[in-house]
Amino acid sequence: MSWVQTVLGEARRQGLSEHALLTAAGIRPAELTQDRWPIDHITRLWRAAARLSHDPAFGLKAGTLVGPASFNVVSFILQSAANLRQAFNIIQKYQTLISDGGRFQLLSGPEASWLVYHPRQGDLAFSPHQIEAVLAAVVSATQWITHHPIRPHLVRFSHEQVGPLQGYRQVFSCPIEFNQAYSGLLIANEVLDHALPQANTQLAQLHEQYATAQLHALAQSQTFDEALYTWIRTRMGPPPPTRAEAAQAFDLSERTLARRLHALHTSYLDILDHARRDLALQLLSDPTQSLHDIAHSLGFAELSPFYRAFQRWTGHTPGQWRRIAPPHTQPPGLC
Repeated sequence: MSWVQTVLGEARRQGLSEHALLTAAGIRPAELTQDRWPIDHITRLWRAAARLSHDPAFGLKAGTLVGPASFNVVSFILQSAANLRQAFNIIQKYQTLISDGGRFQLLSGPEASWLVYHPRQGDLAFSPHQIEAVLAAVVSATQWITHHPIRPHLVRFSHEQVGPLQGYRQVFSCPIEFNQAYSGLLIANEVLDHALPQANTQLAQLHEQYATAQLHALAQSQTFDEALYTWIRTRMGPPPPTRAEAAQAFDLSERTLARRLHALHTSYLDILDHARRDLALQLLSDPTQSLHDIAHSLGFAELSPFYRAFQRWTGHTPGQWRRIAPPHTQPPGLC
């Protein structure tokens, strides 16, 4: 949830209310209590923030706000790293503890190395503000790892220029190229390999043990969550799949299924609700689908309970959502 707080923080700084932003993104305020969000949830939040702020530099500004808290336990390992190259390798290893939205790749050259960012988007294409925030965050992170910002030789973005060139230069202090094959920063090897005075191998190993345990727990918890979510979506219809049917499909008793979901701080009804919501957003993007047919395909016997559920999900009626949502809205998936 660190990127969520980063977006909300920059939005508040620009005078946008949290309620207005979440409503525009079709996200319930109660979802802020979740540990992780679907990738497309966060993409919709970025899109809404850029749209409501009217600020073409929103992503760059948000990225510069990133601090140690945004990296969770990984920040402690980074601050004990021997050099920046090791720090970036640590980020690669524990990327999923920071965010599900992408991964870094360090490509070494004779004099400089590329730190390339590969977005892992869901059904929605990433907002360019997300990419810009990530690379700006890299520069911001180096300030608290090395106590002085890095100056890349070159920065490339796979998208076209969004805001004034001066804004990019203020953040990166180097030439910027757009519409490239990838997004990343070219950093001198002498900068990457320069020894850091606060390096502490013993402390780094201690924090890595904890991070590895968290990574293992996360991998285990996500597998069952996502498998059940996918199973529900593929079997949605009138009527929706039951918990008993799900338990049978996964060769579990209903009680065991409930226990496993409880350990993940969720329930069968919560995941069913997520699946219905996501399918509703997908189906509403097709103007040929009537509201009655959509409600029926989601297992609602009448339109009125579908309307109530949709307003709970997004703060809008289905008809209002069709008018304000971006074209080709796709389902966000499960965290």
